Amino acid sequence: MMKNKLPFFALSGSICLCMAVVLNACNRQTDGVAPVVLTTVPTSATSVSTSSDVTSLAQIALGKALFWDPILSGGKDVACATCHHPNNAYTDGLDLSLGENAVGYGSARRFILPNDVSFTKRNSPTILNTAYNGMDANGGFNPTTAPMFWDSRMASLELQVTGPMTTFEEMRGHAYTEGMALDSLVARLKAIVDYQPLFQQAFGTQQPITPTNIGKAIAAFERTLVALNSPYDRYQKGDKTAMTAAQIQGMQTFANEGCAVCHSGPMFSDYQAHVLSAPDNAKLAASDAGVNGTYAFRTPTLRNVGLTGPYMHNGTFQSLAQVVNFYDQIGDGNSQNPHVGRQQLDANVRRINLRNNEQAQIVAFRNALTDTGFDRSIPASVPSTLNPGGGIR
Repeated sequence: MMKNKLPFFALSGSICLCMAVVLNACNRQTDGVAPVVLTTVPTSATSVSTSSDVTSLAQIALGKALFWDPILSGGKDVACATCHHPNNAYTDGLDLSLGENAVGYGSARRFILPNDVSFTKRNSPTILNTAYNGMDANGGFNPTTAPMFWDSRMASLELQVTGPMTTFEEMRGHAYTEGMALDSLVARLKAIVDYQPLFQQAFGTQQPITPTNIGKAIAAFERTLVALNSPYDRYQKGDKTAMTAAQIQGMQTFANEGCAVCHSGPMFSDYQAHVLSAPDNAKLAASDAGVNGTYAFRTPTLRNVGLTGPYMHNGTFQSLAQVVNFYDQIGDGNSQNPHVGRQQLDANVRRINLRNNEQAQIVAFRNALTDTGFDRSIPASVPSTLNPGGGIR
Protein backbone atom coordinates (compact mmCIF):
# COMPACT_ATOMS: atom_id res chain seq x y z
CA MET A 1 0.00 0.00 0.00
CA MET A 2 1.31 3.41 -0.91
CA LYS A 3 1.12 6.26 1.58
CA ASN A 4 2.20 9.73 0.48
CA LYS A 5 2.79 12.39 3.07
CA LEU A 6 3.59 16.06 2.65
CA PRO A 7 6.79 17.07 4.43
CA PHE A 8 6.27 18.64 7.85
CA PHE A 9 8.06 21.83 6.90
CA ALA A 10 5.53 22.37 4.11
CA LEU A 11 2.72 22.67 6.64
CA SER A 12 4.57 24.45 9.42
CA GLY A 13 4.24 27.96 7.96
CA SER A 14 0.67 28.21 9.18
CA ILE A 15 1.24 27.05 12.78
CA CYS A 16 0.99 30.48 14.42
CA LEU A 17 -2.27 31.33 12.70
CA CYS A 18 -3.64 27.85 13.33
CA MET A 19 -2.91 28.12 17.05
CA ALA A 20 -4.90 31.34 17.18
CA VAL A 21 -7.82 29.66 15.48
CA VAL A 22 -7.59 26.67 17.83
CA LEU A 23 -7.52 28.84 20.96
CA ASN A 24 -10.63 30.63 19.74
CA ALA A 25 -12.28 27.31 19.02
CA CYS A 26 -11.61 26.10 22.55
CA ASN A 27 -13.73 28.94 23.90
CA ARG A 28 -16.80 27.61 22.12
CA GLN A 29 -16.26 23.85 21.97
CA THR A 30 -17.05 22.77 25.50
CA ASP A 31 -18.54 19.35 24.82
CA GLY A 32 -15.29 17.39 24.67
CA VAL A 33 -14.79 17.67 20.92
CA ALA A 34 -11.15 18.38 20.15
CA PRO A 35 -10.62 21.58 18.11
CA VAL A 36 -9.33 21.04 14.59
CA VAL A 37 -6.20 22.75 13.29
CA LEU A 38 -6.79 24.30 9.87
CA THR A 39 -3.98 23.45 7.49
CA THR A 40 -3.14 24.02 3.87
CA VAL A 41 -1.46 22.19 1.02
CA PRO A 42 1.70 23.96 -0.17
CA THR A 43 2.10 24.72 -3.85
CA SER A 44 5.02 22.29 -3.92
CA ALA A 45 2.56 19.47 -3.24
CA THR A 46 1.54 19.56 -6.90
CA SER A 47 4.86 17.91 -7.69
CA VAL A 48 4.20 14.99 -5.34
CA SER A 49 3.41 11.84 -7.32
CA THR A 50 -0.12 10.71 -6.55
CA SER A 51 -0.17 7.60 -8.69
CA SER A 52 0.93 4.05 -8.00
CA ASP A 53 2.42 4.08 -11.50
CA VAL A 54 4.93 6.42 -13.05
CA THR A 55 2.74 9.01 -14.72
CA SER A 56 4.17 10.08 -18.05
CA LEU A 57 3.41 13.08 -20.17
CA ALA A 58 2.14 10.67 -22.81
CA GLN A 59 -0.44 9.26 -20.38
CA ILE A 60 -1.57 12.76 -19.44
CA ALA A 61 -1.92 13.81 -23.09
CA LEU A 62 -3.87 10.67 -23.90
CA GLY A 63 -6.03 11.14 -20.81
CA LYS A 64 -6.93 14.69 -21.80
CA ALA A 65 -7.95 13.52 -25.28
CA LEU A 66 -10.13 10.77 -23.80
CA PHE A 67 -11.59 13.15 -21.20
CA TRP A 68 -12.89 15.42 -23.95
CA ASP A 69 -13.83 12.73 -26.48
CA PRO A 70 -17.53 11.73 -26.61
CA ILE A 71 -16.54 8.47 -28.31
CA LEU A 72 -16.62 7.04 -24.77
CA SER A 73 -20.40 7.41 -24.53
CA GLY A 74 -23.01 5.14 -26.05
CA GLY A 75 -24.55 7.86 -28.22
CA LYS A 76 -21.16 9.44 -28.97
CA ASP A 77 -22.45 12.73 -27.58
CA VAL A 78 -21.36 12.78 -23.92
CA ALA A 79 -17.77 13.19 -22.74
CA CYS A 80 -16.33 13.35 -19.25
CA ALA A 81 -16.01 17.08 -19.90
CA THR A 82 -19.75 17.41 -20.57
CA CYS A 83 -20.44 17.25 -16.83
CA HIS A 84 -16.98 18.34 -15.67
CA HIS A 85 -16.29 21.49 -17.67
CA PRO A 86 -13.52 23.97 -16.84
CA ASN A 87 -15.89 26.92 -17.27
CA ASN A 88 -17.77 25.60 -14.23
CA ALA A 89 -14.68 24.68 -12.21
CA TYR A 90 -15.01 21.14 -13.62
CA THR A 91 -18.68 20.73 -12.70
CA ASP A 92 -21.70 21.41 -14.93
CA GLY A 93 -23.48 24.06 -12.86
CA LEU A 94 -26.63 21.91 -12.60
CA ASP A 95 -28.37 20.43 -9.58
CA LEU A 96 -28.58 17.04 -11.31
CA SER A 97 -26.63 16.33 -14.47
CA LEU A 98 -28.14 15.50 -17.85
CA GLY A 99 -26.07 12.86 -19.57
CA GLU A 100 -27.32 10.74 -22.47
CA ASN A 101 -29.96 12.08 -24.88
CA ALA A 102 -29.34 15.68 -23.93
CA VAL A 103 -27.86 18.70 -25.64
CA GLY A 104 -26.51 22.09 -24.58
CA TYR A 105 -24.13 23.39 -21.97
CA GLY A 106 -24.67 24.18 -18.29
CA SER A 107 -28.02 25.70 -17.37
CA ALA A 108 -29.08 25.59 -21.04
CA ARG A 109 -28.68 21.80 -21.26
CA ARG A 110 -31.94 19.96 -22.00
CA PHE A 111 -33.18 16.52 -22.93
CA ILE A 112 -33.89 15.73 -26.57
CA LEU A 113 -37.50 14.70 -27.16
CA PRO A 114 -38.74 12.02 -27.15
CA ASN A 115 -36.82 11.04 -24.04
CA ASP A 116 -36.71 8.03 -21.73
CA VAL A 117 -33.49 8.92 -19.89
CA SER A 118 -33.68 10.32 -16.37
CA PHE A 119 -31.59 12.93 -14.66
CA THR A 120 -28.49 11.52 -13.03
CA LYS A 121 -29.09 10.54 -9.44
CA ARG A 122 -26.67 13.03 -7.89
CA ASN A 123 -24.93 16.34 -8.36
CA SER A 124 -21.76 16.34 -10.45
CA PRO A 125 -18.88 17.19 -8.06
CA THR A 126 -15.76 19.03 -9.14
CA ILE A 127 -12.76 16.93 -10.10
CA LEU A 128 -10.34 19.70 -9.14
CA ASN A 129 -7.92 18.35 -6.52
CA THR A 130 -9.29 14.81 -6.68
CA ALA A 131 -5.63 13.83 -6.85
CA TYR A 132 -5.69 14.37 -3.09
CA ASN A 133 -8.94 12.63 -2.18
CA GLY A 134 -8.60 10.99 1.19
CA MET A 135 -5.86 13.34 2.41
CA ASP A 136 -5.78 13.47 6.20
CA ALA A 137 -4.98 16.37 8.51
CA ASN A 138 -1.27 15.54 8.39
CA GLY A 139 -1.05 15.50 4.61
CA GLY A 140 -1.10 11.72 4.24
CA PHE A 141 -3.05 10.11 1.42
CA ASN A 142 -3.25 6.82 -0.43
CA PRO A 143 -4.31 7.09 -4.09
CA THR A 144 -5.18 3.40 -4.31
CA THR A 145 -7.84 3.67 -1.60
CA ALA A 146 -8.98 7.25 -2.23
CA PRO A 147 -12.80 7.47 -1.80
CA MET A 148 -14.79 8.48 -4.88
CA PHE A 149 -18.40 9.52 -5.51
CA TRP A 150 -20.85 10.89 -2.94
CA ASP A 151 -21.17 7.46 -1.33
CA SER A 152 -17.49 6.43 -1.62
CA ARG A 153 -18.58 3.32 -3.49
CA MET A 154 -15.35 3.21 -5.50
CA ALA A 155 -11.73 3.72 -4.49
CA SER A 156 -9.09 5.44 -6.67
CA LEU A 157 -9.47 7.71 -9.65
CA GLU A 158 -8.61 4.83 -11.96
CA LEU A 159 -11.71 2.87 -10.95
CA GLN A 160 -13.96 5.92 -10.70
CA VAL A 161 -13.24 7.00 -14.26
CA THR A 162 -15.03 4.10 -15.95
CA GLY A 163 -18.09 4.13 -13.67
CA PRO A 164 -20.06 6.76 -15.66
CA MET A 165 -19.23 4.98 -18.93
CA THR A 166 -21.24 1.95 -17.81
CA THR A 167 -24.14 3.90 -16.25
CA PHE A 168 -27.26 4.20 -18.40
CA GLU A 169 -28.28 7.80 -17.68
CA GLU A 170 -24.75 9.16 -17.58
CA MET A 171 -22.82 7.96 -20.63
CA ARG A 172 -24.02 4.49 -21.70
CA GLY A 173 -27.55 5.03 -22.94
CA HIS A 174 -29.17 2.41 -25.18
CA ALA A 175 -26.12 1.61 -27.33
CA TYR A 176 -25.12 -1.53 -25.42
CA THR A 177 -25.69 -3.33 -22.15
CA GLU A 178 -23.83 -2.48 -18.99
CA GLY A 179 -21.83 -5.68 -19.22
CA MET A 180 -20.74 -4.91 -22.80
CA ALA A 181 -19.99 -1.22 -22.29
CA LEU A 182 -16.24 -1.29 -21.69
CA ASP A 183 -15.53 -3.92 -24.33
CA SER A 184 -17.56 -1.89 -26.82
CA LEU A 185 -15.57 1.24 -26.03
CA VAL A 186 -12.28 -0.62 -26.45
CA ALA A 187 -13.44 -1.82 -29.88
CA ARG A 188 -14.33 1.75 -30.85
CA LEU A 189 -10.95 3.10 -29.80
CA LYS A 190 -9.07 0.35 -31.61
CA ALA A 191 -10.89 1.33 -34.79
CA ILE A 192 -9.65 4.94 -34.56
CA VAL A 193 -6.23 5.17 -36.19
CA ASP A 194 -5.05 8.21 -34.23
CA TYR A 195 -5.64 6.54 -30.84
CA GLN A 196 -3.36 3.59 -31.54
CA PRO A 197 -0.02 5.49 -31.33
CA LEU A 198 -1.25 7.53 -28.36
CA PHE A 199 -1.94 4.39 -26.32
CA GLN A 200 1.32 2.82 -27.52
CA GLN A 201 3.34 5.84 -26.39
CA ALA A 202 1.53 5.96 -23.07
CA PHE A 203 1.69 2.28 -22.14
CA GLY A 204 4.04 0.55 -24.56
CA THR A 205 2.43 -2.90 -24.54
CA GLN A 206 1.34 -5.04 -27.47
CA GLN A 207 -2.33 -4.49 -26.67
CA PRO A 208 -2.39 -1.13 -24.89
CA ILE A 209 -6.05 -0.22 -25.51
CA THR A 210 -7.78 -1.78 -22.50
CA PRO A 211 -10.38 -0.61 -19.94
CA THR A 212 -7.62 -0.49 -17.33
CA ASN A 213 -5.45 1.79 -19.45
CA ILE A 214 -8.40 4.03 -20.30
CA GLY A 215 -8.89 4.51 -16.56
CA LYS A 216 -5.18 5.08 -15.95
CA ALA A 217 -4.86 7.67 -18.71
CA ILE A 218 -7.88 9.76 -17.69
CA ALA A 219 -6.84 9.53 -14.03
CA ALA A 220 -3.36 10.76 -14.99
CA PHE A 221 -4.90 13.82 -16.64
CA GLU A 222 -7.32 14.46 -13.78
CA ARG A 223 -4.40 14.48 -11.33
CA THR A 224 -3.03 17.54 -13.13
CA LEU A 225 -6.19 19.51 -12.29
CA VAL A 226 -5.19 21.21 -9.07
CA ALA A 227 -6.23 24.51 -7.51
CA LEU A 228 -4.17 25.12 -4.38
CA ASN A 229 -3.43 28.85 -4.41
CA SER A 230 -6.54 30.42 -2.92
CA PRO A 231 -6.47 33.57 -0.76
CA TYR A 232 -6.65 31.22 2.24
CA ASP A 233 -3.53 29.34 1.09
CA ARG A 234 -1.61 32.55 0.46
CA TYR A 235 -2.65 33.89 3.86
CA GLN A 236 -1.52 30.74 5.59
CA LYS A 237 1.86 31.03 3.87
CA GLY A 238 2.42 34.53 5.19
CA ASP A 239 0.62 36.98 2.89
CA LYS A 240 -1.55 38.76 5.45
CA THR A 241 -3.23 40.84 2.74
CA ALA A 242 -4.61 37.81 0.91
CA MET A 243 -7.76 37.50 3.04
CA THR A 244 -10.17 40.22 4.04
CA ALA A 245 -11.04 40.95 7.67
CA ALA A 246 -14.46 39.35 7.11
CA GLN A 247 -12.84 36.21 5.72
CA ILE A 248 -10.44 35.97 8.65
CA GLN A 249 -13.32 36.34 11.09
CA GLY A 250 -15.22 33.75 9.09
CA MET A 251 -12.30 31.34 9.37
CA GLN A 252 -12.38 31.68 13.14
CA THR A 253 -16.15 31.17 13.21
CA PHE A 254 -15.74 28.15 10.94
CA ALA A 255 -13.44 26.56 13.53
CA ASN A 256 -15.39 27.80 16.55
CA GLU A 257 -18.66 26.28 15.38
CA GLY A 258 -17.15 22.90 14.63
CA CYS A 259 -17.44 23.12 10.84
CA ALA A 260 -13.80 22.07 10.65
CA VAL A 261 -14.50 18.80 12.44
CA CYS A 262 -15.89 17.31 9.21
CA HIS A 263 -14.43 19.82 6.76
CA SER A 264 -10.97 19.16 8.07
CA GLY A 265 -7.45 18.77 6.75
CA PRO A 266 -5.81 20.49 3.79
CA MET A 267 -8.69 19.53 1.50
CA PHE A 268 -11.41 20.62 3.96
CA SER A 269 -12.92 17.14 4.09
CA ASP A 270 -12.61 14.20 6.45
CA TYR A 271 -13.82 11.99 3.55
CA GLN A 272 -16.27 10.29 5.91
CA ALA A 273 -20.02 9.80 5.48
CA HIS A 274 -22.37 11.89 7.64
CA VAL A 275 -26.17 12.12 7.99
CA LEU A 276 -27.30 15.70 7.37
CA SER A 277 -30.92 15.42 6.12
CA ALA A 278 -30.64 17.51 2.94
CA PRO A 279 -34.09 17.73 1.32
CA ASP A 280 -34.74 15.35 -1.57
CA ASN A 281 -34.57 16.75 -5.08
CA ALA A 282 -38.10 16.82 -6.52
CA LYS A 283 -36.79 15.81 -9.95
CA LEU A 284 -36.04 12.32 -8.65
CA ALA A 285 -38.77 9.70 -8.52
CA ALA A 286 -37.42 8.14 -5.32
CA SER A 287 -35.69 9.44 -2.22
CA ASP A 288 -31.91 9.03 -2.29
CA ALA A 289 -30.96 7.09 0.86
CA GLY A 290 -27.20 7.45 0.46
CA VAL A 291 -24.66 5.05 1.94
CA ASN A 292 -26.31 1.68 2.72
CA GLY A 293 -29.73 3.31 3.14
CA THR A 294 -28.56 5.48 6.04
CA TYR A 295 -28.99 8.87 4.33
CA ALA A 296 -25.30 9.50 4.93
CA PHE A 297 -23.14 11.11 2.24
CA ARG A 298 -19.43 11.77 2.04
CA THR A 299 -18.12 15.17 3.11
CA PRO A 300 -17.25 17.17 -0.02
CA THR A 301 -14.16 19.33 -0.27
CA LEU A 302 -14.75 23.05 0.25
CA ARG A 303 -11.95 24.09 -2.07
CA ASN A 304 -13.36 26.25 -4.86
CA VAL A 305 -16.80 25.80 -3.34
CA GLY A 306 -17.74 29.32 -4.40
CA LEU A 307 -17.55 28.16 -8.02
CA THR A 308 -19.09 24.70 -7.80
CA GLY A 309 -22.76 25.20 -6.97
CA PRO A 310 -25.49 24.03 -6.76
CA TYR A 311 -24.69 22.28 -3.50
CA MET A 312 -25.20 19.05 -1.55
CA HIS A 313 -25.33 15.57 -3.04
CA ASN A 314 -28.43 16.41 -5.07
CA GLY A 315 -27.87 20.10 -5.79
CA THR A 316 -30.81 21.11 -3.67
CA PHE A 317 -29.29 24.46 -2.60
CA GLN A 318 -28.36 27.15 -5.09
CA SER A 319 -26.19 29.36 -2.89
CA LEU A 320 -23.65 29.09 -0.10
CA ALA A 321 -25.92 31.25 2.05
CA GLN A 322 -28.65 28.60 1.73
CA VAL A 323 -26.16 25.87 2.65
CA VAL A 324 -24.98 27.67 5.80
CA ASN A 325 -28.57 28.42 6.82
CA PHE A 326 -29.38 24.72 6.37
CA TYR A 327 -26.57 23.80 8.77
CA ASP A 328 -27.88 26.33 11.27
CA GLN A 329 -31.34 24.72 11.06
CA ILE A 330 -30.13 21.18 11.63
CA GLY A 331 -27.85 22.49 14.36
CA ASP A 332 -31.06 22.99 16.31
CA GLY A 333 -31.93 19.35 15.65
CA ASN A 334 -34.47 20.18 12.96
CA SER A 335 -34.18 17.50 10.29
CA GLN A 336 -34.90 18.85 6.80
CA ASN A 337 -35.77 15.47 5.32
CA PRO A 338 -38.81 13.45 6.49
CA HIS A 339 -36.83 10.23 6.09
CA VAL A 340 -34.26 11.33 8.69
CA GLY A 341 -35.13 11.54 12.37
CA ARG A 342 -33.64 14.03 14.79
CA GLN A 343 -31.49 11.39 16.48
CA GLN A 344 -30.11 10.22 13.13
CA LEU A 345 -28.53 13.61 12.49
CA ASP A 346 -24.77 13.60 12.80
CA ALA A 347 -23.70 14.61 16.29
CA ASN A 348 -21.21 17.15 14.96
CA VAL A 349 -23.81 19.20 13.08
CA ARG A 350 -26.21 19.16 16.04
CA ARG A 351 -23.68 21.34 17.88
CA ILE A 352 -23.82 24.19 15.35
CA ASN A 353 -25.42 27.35 16.73
CA LEU A 354 -24.75 30.43 14.61
CA ARG A 355 -25.28 33.89 16.04
CA ASN A 356 -25.90 37.33 14.55
CA ASN A 357 -23.88 37.64 11.32
CA GLU A 358 -21.93 34.40 11.69
CA GLN A 359 -23.63 32.84 8.68
CA ALA A 360 -22.31 35.64 6.46
CA GLN A 361 -18.87 35.27 8.03
CA ILE A 362 -18.70 31.58 7.14
CA VAL A 363 -19.83 32.31 3.58
CA ALA A 364 -17.07 34.92 3.30
CA PHE A 365 -14.48 32.41 4.47
CA ARG A 366 -15.67 29.76 2.04
CA ASN A 367 -15.19 32.23 -0.80
CA ALA A 368 -11.60 32.66 0.37
CA LEU A 369 -11.02 29.04 -0.68
CA THR A 370 -11.39 29.92 -4.38
CA ASP A 371 -8.45 29.50 -6.76
CA THR A 372 -9.21 30.23 -10.41
CA GLY A 373 -5.71 29.41 -11.64
CA PHE A 374 -6.48 25.87 -12.79
CA ASP A 375 -6.16 24.47 -16.31
CA ARG A 376 -9.04 25.78 -18.42
CA SER A 377 -7.74 24.72 -21.82
CA ILE A 378 -10.09 22.99 -24.26
CA PRO A 379 -8.65 20.93 -27.11
CA ALA A 380 -9.55 22.12 -30.60
CA SER A 381 -10.15 18.52 -31.67
CA VAL A 382 -10.09 14.93 -30.43
CA PRO A 383 -8.90 11.78 -32.24
CA SER A 384 -12.44 10.58 -33.01
CA THR A 385 -13.10 13.90 -34.86
CA LEU A 386 -16.29 14.28 -32.79
CA ASN A 387 -17.05 17.55 -31.05
CA PRO A 388 -14.82 18.00 -27.96
CA GLY A 389 -17.07 17.82 -24.91
CA GLY A 390 -19.92 16.14 -26.75
CA GLY A 391 -23.27 17.76 -27.49
CA ILE A 392 -22.65 20.98 -25.58
CA ARG A 393 -22.76 23.38 -28.53
